[in-house]
Amino acid sequence: MSSFSSAPASEPAPADVREKWQDLATRIRENAALYYTAQPVISDAEYDEMFRQLQRLEEQWPDLVVPDSPTQQVGAQVDTPADGEVFEPVEHLERLYSLDNVFDEQELRGWLARTPASTYLTELKIDGLSIDLVYENGRLVRAATRGDGRVGENVTANARTIEDIPHEISGENIPDVLEVRGEVFISLEEFERINADRVEAGQKPFANPRNAAAGSLRQKDVAEVAKRRLSMICHGIGHIEGWRPQSQHEAYRALDEWGFHVSPYTKQVHSADDVVKQMQYWGEHRHDAIHEMDGLVVKVDSLSEQRALGATSRAPRWAIAYKYPPEEVTTDLLDIRVSIGRTGRATPYAVMKPVFVAGSTVEMATLHNPSEVHRKGVLIGDRVTIRKAGDVIPEVLGPVADLRDGSERKYIYPTLCPECGTRLAPAKDSDADWRCPNTRYCPGQLRRRIEFLASRSGFDIENLGERGAADLIHRGVLDDESRLFDLTEEDLLGTEVYTTASRKTLNANGKKLLANIEAAKDKELWRVLVSLSIRHVGPTVARTLAQKFGSMEALRAASREEISAIDGIGEIIGDSVADWFEVDWHREVVERWEAAGVRMADEVADRPDQVLEGLTVVVTGSLEDFTRDSAKEAIISRGGKAAGSVSKKTDYVVVGENAGSKATKAEELGLSILDEDGFKRLLETGQA
Repeated sequence: MSSFSSAPASEPAPADVREKWQDLATRIRENAALYYTAQPVISDAEYDEMFRQLQRLEEQWPDLVVPDSPTQQVGAQVDTPADGEVFEPVEHLERLYSLDNVFDEQELRGWLARTPASTYLTELKIDGLSIDLVYENGRLVRAATRGDGRVGENVTANARTIEDIPHEISGENIPDVLEVRGEVFISLEEFERINADRVEAGQKPFANPRNAAAGSLRQKDVAEVAKRRLSMICHGIGHIEGWRPQSQHEAYRALDEWGFHVSPYTKQVHSADDVVKQMQYWGEHRHDAIHEMDGLVVKVDSLSEQRALGATSRAPRWAIAYKYPPEEVTTDLLDIRVSIGRTGRATPYAVMKPVFVAGSTVEMATLHNPSEVHRKGVLIGDRVTIRKAGDVIPEVLGPVADLRDGSERKYIYPTLCPECGTRLAPAKDSDADWRCPNTRYCPGQLRRRIEFLASRSGFDIENLGERGAADLIHRGVLDDESRLFDLTEEDLLGTEVYTTASRKTLNANGKKLLANIEAAKDKELWRVLVSLSIRHVGPTVARTLAQKFGSMEALRAASREEISAIDGIGEIIGDSVADWFEVDWHREVVERWEAAGVRMADEVADRPDQVLEGLTVVVTGSLEDFTRDSAKEAIISRGGKAAGSVSKKTDYVVVGENAGSKATKAEELGLSILDEDGFKRLLETGQA
């Protein structure tokens, strides 16, 4: 909050306040100009915070609210063309506005209380750039960027390369003139490909997908724009002649019928509580959408009510954007180091100046492999954009290359394992990843394997985390994982983590560890397979193998051809499993675990009837009685395949609340669609 106290409206702002206002306004204008030309040097969250500071100052000192204040402006001014260096300026038929923002539930409820309506629309706020399309008698005649809301840049030729923008529309009630507003965006996968190409060509990489989309749309070479594979989703209408819908929802239905791409996530709701429920839902499912999103837009649905509410100088009063905590921020890249994973993979990671993002403070982020460091074009000392998607490990998206001052230096990938000194190399010539081949004795690999087998994906052994695993290895209690289930109280007395200060008796953690290890011996076969750290064998593959073979003995006896032939396994995984069992010390681990009492076969009575054998099921949306993982487990345990995408080979699609594009695709393909009750019947009988 501002440190300046409130003042009566009649009093002018003092000099120190005016100086602060001028500094903020200048910085906001400079960064807005960079933002709209796809060259930002700060994150959206940093910009939003500066803007809020300016708004608070103007609320306290109303005489600061002048026409050229950033709080009264929309977008960025379009420059007059000079020698064809920029796009031709064009005036929009109807003004485009920005959206005001709220940042917590209390602010959202406050806006809803001030803006009562019988019906609202909730829409995802796409992280892209706005585009304005004009159709005359059904034909696209012009496309322009938002610019300052009144005048944008003519990008018609480039817009025609975007598959989601129809050149002609047909159907009923086609307006004589139609102005459509949408958002152009780029997928994360496409963003990575574009940046790799730019780095390879010696160009500066884009900092994030929004910048890549903006930079792509403003390319002068139409052929280059077409290569960028841009997408567009409609989110509004402007000027209309010859037809007028009664509501925003009706307009979206018409746009969909005319061939435009409208969001499958838009929802019509009828109360403030329903709006808040949508805000909470998408806060937990922000990564279910097909595009990047950073907020939820709430609109009054009725167009007559929208007109009655009107707009301020920069934003409509009938719409608001709820902004979720940022998942992208910028910070300083201090160093690049390498970590060794449980299968020997050597992963470079960024060491950064600590920064708060997506609910936690982050100071490390993955860089995946040596080629990715080159592809992203990052240098030690760069200002970088990082992304943290929920609980996923943060990753570096790219450098803010425009801030480089020449002090940055290139990263040199090490040739030796930082944990054991063994020479690093790819397992195969075609591998992008480098690995430490000292798989049995490398302390880094062993520590990660023990941590992983104790995780919820493996044996789920509490009290055996990173610190405990490191202590067991450092004290010489474990030199590989084969002795884990033989651990005794006497063994643990040689540790620090699991003993009292006197080191003569076990502490509570030590006693719990022994009890948890004993309980883990009776886990399902698939958990045992996951815990062996076989490359490419995660929970889904492990469940499939356990369902097929039923015992470790049967799996070990199977040929690589038999394993590879299983639906959902394939040659790469089949080879990996077969190769793992050919290593002597790997077989020792299995044999010692079995001798210690670990169950190596599933009881037939434990398995549900295999009523879904041969069936592929996709679950989309939110179900009341199933989490995403429990739904997948229910399908796999009954012999079915729990797929993540819809195709012609899908047998059933289970559609829950707030289902998105998968449900739409299922309808288009004419697939069998089930609600939650139908899903439960399918699990019981194998039939809908």
